Amino acid sequence: MGYPIAEIAELTPEDVIFLLFNKHLPDADEGEMFKRDLQLRAVVDPAVYASLQRLPAGAHPMEMFCIGIQLLGITGKTGDYKEDALNLVARIPAVLAAIFRIREGWGDPIPSDPSLDYSANLVHMLGMPGGDDEALAMLLRTFYVLHMDHGGGNLSTFTGKAVASGLADLYQSMASAMNGLAGPRHGRANQDCLEFVREVNTDDEAEVERWVRQRIADGGLIFGFGHAVLREEDPRAQVQIAMGERIAADNHEFRVVKALRKVVPPILKENPKIANPYPNVDLVSGSLLNAVGFTDPEYYTTFFGWARIAGIGAQIVDERIGFRNGKGVAIYRPKYVPMNQPRKTLS
Repeated sequence: MGYPIAEIAELTPEDVIFLLFNKHLPDADEGEMFKRDLQLRAVVDPAVYASLQRLPAGAHPMEMFCIGIQLLGITGKTGDYKEDALNLVARIPAVLAAIFRIREGWGDPIPSDPSLDYSANLVHMLGMPGGDDEALAMLLRTFYVLHMDHGGGNLSTFTGKAVASGLADLYQSMASAMNGLAGPRHGRANQDCLEFVREVNTDDEAEVERWVRQRIADGGLIFGFGHAVLREEDPRAQVQIAMGERIAADNHEFRVVKALRKVVPPILKENPKIANPYPNVDLVSGSLLNAVGFTDPEYYTTFFGWARIAGIGAQIVDERIGFRNGKGVAIYRPKYVPMNQPRKTLS
């Protein structure tokens, strides 16, 4: 849609959700009306919470998250892709907060506060003991905007759109997308990066350089650098570094991240096969979530999913009711390549 991420990173989540679904940023009146509309949609059937509470105690947060999406569909689907996408965007924060509260034993779900913005309301519903609500809301507001959309070729977005192309409903399609996101080679990257940062465990640049060079010599992976498309530092990483300076400047892991950011690119540039030696968004995000109190990395992919639902939902809506004059894209099918057939020769 032509908006550089750095220009919209400080906007409210509601305004960027509006942008994804309407292809332009709202004016003041449109923004206020849309915010009220999301608030009116954010009513979760109590059966959703009751069902989540009955899940086995060992359920992973992403398993509960995907089940929560299906429960929202069972209790509130309309059959209209856009209505269901917006309803899901409005209701998923309450489900995510409930998953935290159920797994951590923090008590019953906390009712939504419509006076708060989208990310601050999630923090309110989390009710995290000992949490700094202001810092949490500030980080999650930016985290949400940075992570909410991506090109349609990544695994989770592609999966959601492919399932929807078979005319599965929005909730079935989104649960499929989130199951794709749950895999360790996709949505768990920020968790892997935090674990990597903790392995480095020093912000002394000389020590970091020795550690990284040894890691490469041993054939180990360097997490949080490179990108399949970008050939420069991920602008989302730049935004998050600036955010870290505001809310986590003295945090040990964040200082390690800054040292890695400075030390690693020149080392990776020594390998001519590496097209992008620069930090990506995942290098920073896990460390910042940890810094503001989310110390269990098992939850990190649920935050990623919370954000990505808006982007995937908007893309599904486009493909189902916007393309081919409203007929929607045809069902996704793999291309079959015949094997063991004689090759054509030039005569």
